[in-house]
Amino acid sequence: MEKRRRIMELRTAASPRDVKHYTTERLREEFLISPVFCRDEIKLVYSHIDRIITGSAMPAEKSLVLTAGQELRAEYFLQRRELGVINIGGPGRILTDGKTWNVGSRDGMYIGMGAKEIIFESEDSGNPAKFYLNSAPAHMSYPTKLIRPEGEPGKGVVIVHPENKVELGSLETSNHRTICKYILPGQVESCQLEMGMTHLEPGSVWNTMPCHTHDRRMEVYLYFDIPEDGFVMHYMGEPTETRHIIVRNEEAVISPSWSIHSGCGSQAYTFIWGMVGENQDFDDMDSIDNRDLR
Repeated sequence: MEKRRRIMELRTAASPRDVKHYTTERLREEFLISPVFCRDEIKLVYSHIDRIITGSAMPAEKSLVLTAGQELRAEYFLQRRELGVINIGGPGRILTDGKTWNVGSRDGMYIGMGAKEIIFESEDSGNPAKFYLNSAPAHMSYPTKLIRPEGEPGKGVVIVHPENKVELGSLETSNHRTICKYILPGQVESCQLEMGMTHLEPGSVWNTMPCHTHDRRMEVYLYFDIPEDGFVMHYMGEPTETRHIIVRNEEAVISPSWSIHSGCGSQAYTFIWGMVGENQDFDDMDSIDNRDLR
């Protein structure tokens, strides 16, 4: 195999016994991904936590090709992996082995193991697509699908089922939100990756509250739709040893399986969640009573 250059930032796993001694700077170094999007670049972070790769492709003046790099020791990126994509920018295109998929804002894609050539493009350089990426190791190839929150189904196009648009919370508890599930069993099959988007209604600021952990999978949150002077206070750590990271617009946080993952914003916002692990049961979680948090 020819020698390839390094294209990813590598991050190791962390013990909860160590994390409770971290400074603010160290917490951000280990768990915050910032910036996520860079114009005309593919940016990738490889975490040893369940081997997830989190990143982005933001094509503007040029097309961007996803390659394996030295870190994967693979002939091509999806030789042993699967990929989930959600576009939070302008309309764009994803080419997979010569097939073109038109991916609008808030559209998603699942690309199965074995796709050799993946190219990202934007329709308008003045309003470029922002393709957010989550990738996990895979053991078999599932069909590539374009996923739309609404519209008409077609060949290779999946529309999110009404039962996968779940409204939760209330304005009274400041957590009125809608969860839109993109990649999960029964809708878009994958080896282990699940992805979706949660939108908070005006006046609501809390996500994933009451909070939970899930030992059988980890999670990454991408926060966006946050004004320049706004922020989300992302809470992490063990339930009895909580810590926080201040997150700005279009920044992501890696959450180990032992950690809670809840956020409270200066105003309503949107976030994408991606989960990787051995269990794809969305409701497999260990809830934490608010009275038990420390």
